[in-house]
Amino acid sequence: MAQEYKLKGLSALDLKNGEKREAEVDGIENGKVLLARVGNTTHAMSSNCTHYRAPLKLGVLTPEGRLTCAWHGACFNVGTGDVEDAPALDALAKFEVYERSGAVYIKGEEATIKASRRKPNVKCTAQGPEKVVVVGGGSGTIGAVQALREQDFKGEITIISREPNLPLDRTKLSKALIADKSKLEWRSQDWYDSASIATVSDEVSGVDFNSKSVSTKSGKSFPYTKLILASGGTPKALPLPGFKDLSNIFLLRTVSDVQAILGAVGEEKGKNVVIIGSSFIGMEVANALSSNNTVTVVGMESAPLERVMGSEVGKIFQKLISKSGVKFHMGASVDSAQPSKKDQSKVGSVSLKDGTSLPADLVILGVGVTPTTEYVQDNSGIQLEKDGSIKTNECFEVESQPGVYAIGDIATYPYHGPGGNGSLTRIEHWNVAQNAGRSVAARIAKPSVAPKPFIPIFWSALGSQLRYCGNTLNGWDDMVLQGQPDEAKFAAFYGKGDTVVAVASMQMDPVMSQSAELMRRGNMPSLNDLRKGKSVLDVGLPSEVKI
Repeated sequence: MAQEYKLKGLSALDLKNGEKREAEVDGIENGKVLLARVGNTTHAMSSNCTHYRAPLKLGVLTPEGRLTCAWHGACFNVGTGDVEDAPALDALAKFEVYERSGAVYIKGEEATIKASRRKPNVKCTAQGPEKVVVVGGGSGTIGAVQALREQDFKGEITIISREPNLPLDRTKLSKALIADKSKLEWRSQDWYDSASIATVSDEVSGVDFNSKSVSTKSGKSFPYTKLILASGGTPKALPLPGFKDLSNIFLLRTVSDVQAILGAVGEEKGKNVVIIGSSFIGMEVANALSSNNTVTVVGMESAPLERVMGSEVGKIFQKLISKSGVKFHMGASVDSAQPSKKDQSKVGSVSLKDGTSLPADLVILGVGVTPTTEYVQDNSGIQLEKDGSIKTNECFEVESQPGVYAIGDIATYPYHGPGGNGSLTRIEHWNVAQNAGRSVAARIAKPSVAPKPFIPIFWSALGSQLRYCGNTLNGWDDMVLQGQPDEAKFAAFYGKGDTVVAVASMQMDPVMSQSAELMRRGNMPSLNDLRKGKSVLDVGLPSEVKI
């Protein structure tokens, strides 16, 4: 039952519009709420983001009441507490707030105040002729199925995934090498059961678009009225001598992959680990394995992540991870994997084309992914792009197949953020997949709903936390670096001409979240203004969204 609680240190609700303030709750240990004033109304809500519990007092509040977390871009409506953008799945709890006799009070339940979240109400008994089938078990899937139930969709929902687990936080596989799926799964099986969401562990083998049915390798068939393809990506292998034949060479995509890697490392550690690829995955794994192992990263670029971030910023990441003892061979090409002298079936070293031989007890490949679309590869009902992805419109609907949607790593869609101009792009970001799933769910539940604009957001663990927003699909030709790069405290603004198309930051919160909101509203400062020292944190947020 809701009770009245006094907020410490407050005598009046004196916030100005656009202001937010964290307050301690008297009588509840570690109890806190966030106050935010929008449109002459003060709201009280959970103080922490429901994704990774970041303090929302550090976030960005817009004139219409969107509150964006400074860490990973999760967005909430301060009026309702509802989630507006990924990666959060739980809403914020809201509390009645009022003044009385020179003090400020809220009404709420102690457990809810401590939890700092409100679970979605998804309980449902499926009924009616509608049948949504979702292929895949990743970020886009959980975003879609939860949003469908939240928006009162009553039809059947079936998830078909070849992974031996429920949808989980895949980002923690490379960043933290967590091998226990129970610590990663977003929702329990009971949650899916209560929402009448069927979870099928099987691999899709084909789709009959004429009869509207999905077939699986076990011989089953699943009819659909709406189909969401969210099958994700498949890590690339290296077609070089030794890499197909030798063991202890790993890809990283699933919990099973992490378990195999940790098994090869062993409890005693002290292993020689060679990571091929200086991408986000490769760098994150290097950082995660650096303790008590000898880790070497091999990359073709002059600096890690040079293609995306440029060599100047890439060298910041290299310096950070080098502090943990990680060694780098940049501008290098791999020639082959050689067997161990002790066990000819296992890898023992990696040979580079310049003649260098790197000792290796295990090798991890981080050389990119390809869209997992082989189940529709020779299907006359759909035309794959050259990279194997599926082209969609702004609603993520496959143009040749009404009622069929593609989201996440397999989707090539029109990008309307800064510098995009509707150009087709494929973005392998966790947030993009989940936001696309939410968008598709809204479309299915309410067909008249227009697609909701969002700016791609990404984060990474590279010795310090990297935040990134925007996209450079048409390239970038200039960059402005603010802050103290030598201390890995910076904001990098990437420009195409004078237009900022992407922003990367470390230890500069909430620069990334502020930039993402400015991009949505067409009010991002020019590259030239930023070069002159202008701060995005000093730029106002217009109410109108312009993408």
